[in-house]
Amino acid sequence: MKKLFSLLSIISIIAISNCSSIPENDNPILGTWVKNSLNPDETTNKSSTTREEWIFNDVYLGRYQTYTNSNLTYYTDFRWSEEDGKYSITFGDDQVTDVIVSLQESNDPEILALENGSVFATRE
Repeated sequence: MKKLFSLLSIISIIAISNCSSIPENDNPILGTWVKNSLNPDETTNKSSTTREEWIFNDVYLGRYQTYTNSNLTYYTDFRWSEEDGKYSITFGDDQVTDVIVSLQESNDPEILALENGSVFATRE
């Protein structure tokens, strides 16, 4: 009787696990988006470069990273969601402000634009 019960349990587990599937996320925002800026320092007559990266993955999470002169200076995780063509990016850290952007695929390179139309980031 124990063997029969064990066999039925194993068959039930296999049947249930084969019926469930994870939907594939093929959203066009997936990937790495960047924003580069040059920061002049008037006291030393030198400038530093700042690179911000947003890496969007397919489980509606991502990583935000900031580099100064090619050195990682800050990083945090974020959540993202899409509704009516607008993407909400919500950071888990108060140092970074949450933002709503839209994807403009017609440009080359593709850009993420803020609600006022200014460029937020470009696809890498």
